Amino acid sequence: MTQATLSQTSNSGKAVIQTKSFTPSDIDRIFQAQKKKALELRLSNFKTRILKLKKLKNAVLKYQKEIQTALHSDFRKSAGEVDITEILPTIAEINDAIRHVKHWMRPKNVMTPPTLLGASSRIVYEPKGVCLIIAPWNYPFHLAIAPLAAAIAAGNTIMMKPSEFTPHTADVIKAMLSEVFAEDEVAVFEGDVSVATALLEVPFDHIFFTGSTPVGKIVMTAAAKNLTSVTLELGGKSPSIVAEDADLKVAAERIMWGKFLNAGQTCVAPDYLLIPESKVEEFVKYAKETTESFFKSKPENFTASPDFCRIVNAKNFGRVSSYMEDAVKKGAKIAYGGEVRSSDNFISPTILTNVTLDARIMEDEIFGPLLPIITYKTLDEAIHIINERPKPLALYIFTKKRSTSRYVLKRTSSGGAVINDVILHLVNSNLPFGGVNHSGHGSYHGLFGFKTFSHERSVLQTPKASIAKLMYPPYSGFVRLMVKLTTKFFV
Repeated sequence: MTQATLSQTSNSGKAVIQTKSFTPSDIDRIFQAQKKKALELRLSNFKTRILKLKKLKNAVLKYQKEIQTALHSDFRKSAGEVDITEILPTIAEINDAIRHVKHWMRPKNVMTPPTLLGASSRIVYEPKGVCLIIAPWNYPFHLAIAPLAAAIAAGNTIMMKPSEFTPHTADVIKAMLSEVFAEDEVAVFEGDVSVATALLEVPFDHIFFTGSTPVGKIVMTAAAKNLTSVTLELGGKSPSIVAEDADLKVAAERIMWGKFLNAGQTCVAPDYLLIPESKVEEFVKYAKETTESFFKSKPENFTASPDFCRIVNAKNFGRVSSYMEDAVKKGAKIAYGGEVRSSDNFISPTILTNVTLDARIMEDEIFGPLLPIITYKTLDEAIHIINERPKPLALYIFTKKRSTSRYVLKRTSSGGAVINDVILHLVNSNLPFGGVNHSGHGSYHGLFGFKTFSHERSVLQTPKASIAKLMYPPYSGFVRLMVKLTTKFFV
């Protein structure tokens, strides 16, 4: 079993991946240390947690340049896109926790029924304990640090596994967190699938996983062996419906932005488009104009754009490009783009029309810059296409009529939904972010993240003279009368 680390060579200045061996006993040693520390953190107050969150925030800002460089090294992500999609939302999550953790931690008084007259009831939020965070490669910094901030706000210790597909970013995460936290509070384990497998053998108090649905099933199975609670932030084919009355220019601009952000490697990217047959040509026209304005280039020169990143590795490049090949074989037309270059895992922003529902691109989550367009004759037909598939992580509806959006929302299910835009529901920390069934279990962001990493403990306090005593045995006629009266008037 190996743990990957990176170092800078003194001659070339290029990052070199090195490895060092470690054993499951190293994982167990840190786990035992964190179990002990977790008992201490249960007693921490909001001031202590805020101080830690501020240190984390300062570390993110300090390492901003290193984070930008690492993500460019991992898959050519521009500094501007790193700031917008990795740094900004991470700082926003940390700031939200800093502002609100004092309130979140307070016990919440709740109503007590008349049958417990004189008693008081409250919910106490306690840390779950030692938590495992397994982060993905598509937003490898933000999707590691945002849940970490929630776990810290809730008072836990954390063991983290960044993705091996983005080793430069993983190394920066390890260096940054090692500077802020001792390993008995936050420990980072770099490495391949063997590291994740070893970590999943450990009886954590909670596992927070972000990644694909197939791997999510593996995580859930492993967690079941120890009856560990899990949060699964998965993916799914998030559809966009463009209604008959939609503003096509606005819809094209917003869908293209969401689709080609991070080269389509976004869990809530618009995965496919449902649009009336009569609107396809006009939509594609606006989509082309928008895409070329984004990257200040014609399709043949997109490879030179500094603002369009690459597919993360050769394996995923092959997977995404095969979707396009299969769709074309089954009758799809490349209405725009379609350029691929295996030497640097480049796939251009691509729009596909005449896509059939049996094409592989309509079965698997694409996770790449391909937008298949499916036409529909009626809105109910579009809804039927969505409901035939597993529940998506997000649903996007473009319409000028509130009645249309309500109609669609009532007849579909998704983790989240946005009307007349895409992706932006992630920005609001007052909304829970998560999927449903195949697209995920549980949610986080803001208060919902705090609750994810907390146990909501119910506490009932009764007075010395308890009304429940009237129900004690022996079950005489008087007791039975009390039960009858209680049933009739108080429950």
